[in-house]
Amino acid sequence: MKPTRKLRDLGQSLWLDNITRELLNGGTLKNYIDDLSVTGLTSNPTIFDTAIKNSAMYDQDIAQGASSAKSGEDLFFSLALADLTRAAELFQPVFDRTDGVDGWVSLEVSPLLARDTKSTLAAAIDLHRRAGKPNLFIKIPGTAEGLPAIEEAIFAGVPVNVTLLFSREQYVAAAEAYLRGVERRIAVGFNPAVASVASLFVSRWDVAVAGKVPAELTNRLGIAIGQRSFKAYRELLAAPRFQRAANSGARAQRLLWASTGTKDPKASDALYVKALAAPFTVNTMPEGTLKAFADHGEVDRVLEPDGGDCEAVLAGFAKAGIDIDALAARLQDEGASSFVKSWNDLMTRIDSKRVAIRKAS
Repeated sequence: MKPTRKLRDLGQSLWLDNITRELLNGGTLKNYIDDLSVTGLTSNPTIFDTAIKNSAMYDQDIAQGASSAKSGEDLFFSLALADLTRAAELFQPVFDRTDGVDGWVSLEVSPLLARDTKSTLAAAIDLHRRAGKPNLFIKIPGTAEGLPAIEEAIFAGVPVNVTLLFSREQYVAAAEAYLRGVERRIAVGFNPAVASVASLFVSRWDVAVAGKVPAELTNRLGIAIGQRSFKAYRELLAAPRFQRAANSGARAQRLLWASTGTKDPKASDALYVKALAAPFTVNTMPEGTLKAFADHGEVDRVLEPDGGDCEAVLAGFAKAGIDIDALAARLQDEGASSFVKSWNDLMTRIDSKRVAIRKAS
């Protein structure tokens, strides 16, 4: 039995953190579903920028858009929705079999709206409507400005993948925004079963402190933050507040591990996958990490609901001079800025292709 199948049988969903037309057209994504137990997919501006840069498969659609009045942003969402609706169809059997728990794909709102709650909500509603697929998450950042948009999107019935979460506190804030949206639906008699995941970024913690801590703490910060957040997740699921909502038909917002590709070349290429195995969670992996884990990954235990040794490990980082709360805020801010840069690069890429196609025609 493949390690990916073992992980799935333990109760964790394996999602691919990538999408390209080559993956769709060549049948690779279908093979990952059939052979590697992949049950969902995530995307972001960087992924699409790389896909469009390295492929001619988007040129025809860009050429058609080049002769229209579409903005670069409108053209991008047309391209992305074309890919993601195809992927959503591939995952539809999983979505149906799990009654909407699994089988999701994700599309991000423009990161330029990250500080604008009203515009983020409007974009989320519009994109979900345009997709026309029940198993499409709209990604909204879990920043202070994003939290009201998350609550309003859930209240409006839009499934949300909360992104850019880096700490237990940021996760809890996102989970509470989700619950507020659900509770408001219950209060007015709407169906509260609106799906959501909360995406906690892992590996960037270890990149941020590389070379700044004792050797025994190397590559342990991201995992410890994951353990601490998992404890909060399990406590939330057991809390009377969520159980009251669940009794009215609400779904649990699943915890998702993001940024799980190992950045340290000296560490195991499946470091975060093995360490963060846990039932009723999602691990979205870069393609290389997925294939590495399928080839030689191991799963010998699952995360402990009480957080295991995370507090002792985190105390070690504090002793080494790492301010966890300040670093979490910095990582979220840097993540938001990075997404803006990727978005601007993507818009530039599309515009340059449009110009080149016009000149060639």
